[in-house]
Amino acid sequence: MMNNFEFKNPTKIIFGKDTIAKLAEQLPTDAKVLVLYGGGSIKKNGIYDQVKTALKDIEHVEFGGIPANPEYSVLLKALKVIKEEKITYLLAVGGGSVIDGTKFLSAAALFEGDTPWDILTNAKPTLKAMPFGVVLTMPATGSEMNSGAVITNKETKEKLGMGGAGLFPQFSILDPQVITSIPHRQLVNGITDAFTHVLEQYMTYPAGALLQDRFAESIMQTLLEVAPKILKDPSDYDAASNYMWSCTMALNGLIQKGVPTDWAVHAMGHELTALFGIDHARTLAIIAPSHYQYNFEAKKEKLAQYAERIWNVTEGTLEEKAYVAIEKTEHFFNQMGIDTKLSKYTDNYEGTAEIIAKRFIERGWLGLGEHKSLKPEDVESIVKMAY
Repeated sequence: MMNNFEFKNPTKIIFGKDTIAKLAEQLPTDAKVLVLYGGGSIKKNGIYDQVKTALKDIEHVEFGGIPANPEYSVLLKALKVIKEEKITYLLAVGGGSVIDGTKFLSAAALFEGDTPWDILTNAKPTLKAMPFGVVLTMPATGSEMNSGAVITNKETKEKLGMGGAGLFPQFSILDPQVITSIPHRQLVNGITDAFTHVLEQYMTYPAGALLQDRFAESIMQTLLEVAPKILKDPSDYDAASNYMWSCTMALNGLIQKGVPTDWAVHAMGHELTALFGIDHARTLAIIAPSHYQYNFEAKKEKLAQYAERIWNVTEGTLEEKAYVAIEKTEHFFNQMGIDTKLSKYTDNYEGTAEIIAKRFIERGWLGLGEHKSLKPEDVESIVKMAY
């Protein structure tokens, strides 16, 4: 039976060629804007110049250097700029990390507690925040059309999430032409990230939500179709636009309405990033196959449906189809050049499973997954399977 749900997504999407030129129209004329970006690649690929041109009549300040996993200590420096410069509006020019960092800053700018890290440890939804917009430079996380963010604290080796109705971007500009300048590794990460986002909301148990299932399946089918084209030629505009929109649709809240969702893969994956600095998408590819094998009995009906509809597996019993689905998913990641075992990324993996299980106990995360039945000892077993 489909679950009851409420759905509101207030983010305005401006999609297509040369849409960065429309940036100024989206901002209040009296705004004082802080432009946030990452390592500076936007200065090499022309996006920075497009943004600067669009902002020529709007007062703005810049803050660059937000790292690939938005780092708390760096964000605190940006927060200082917001306070000192009396900023009224934020603009994220980047991918998921810059957008997530901007969401944290939009909450922190109005936060009245002791330390802004409490926003993440308290896990209270942020309902009021400084307004912000997005110029998306790298499709992957879907952060441009949702209200969630994940922030890393290097000092404590933690990676925690936050969210709330106040954290939707006011607008997001999506120009598929930006894909041309994205490095191959990041494209592979983006495809993997979006694909796994869909799996987290789909690979549970049948809930009678026929349209939701088909929404999810259509995104995965589209990603599989365009992945080879994008990796071969990022300047293929048709492939790029389908890829970009798939990444956004994978995590804008639509496909998870009315259905159970999992998110245990993300919970475990975040710890691998926090402990070893492994790319987020690659941690998902490490954990997902082991997670589905470990929870095979609970997920086999959905795995078999996925095998039939996504991988065209028509032969065999329900269980056989379900096993093939896991194999094909892992093969897809491997084919794109992603290793799906932790030991391929670090020699110091021994003891990782125990550390993660202990952390989950300390945080009170005692029941993960769609049934809230995965205990820390199950997490330990899954991570060990992924060695």
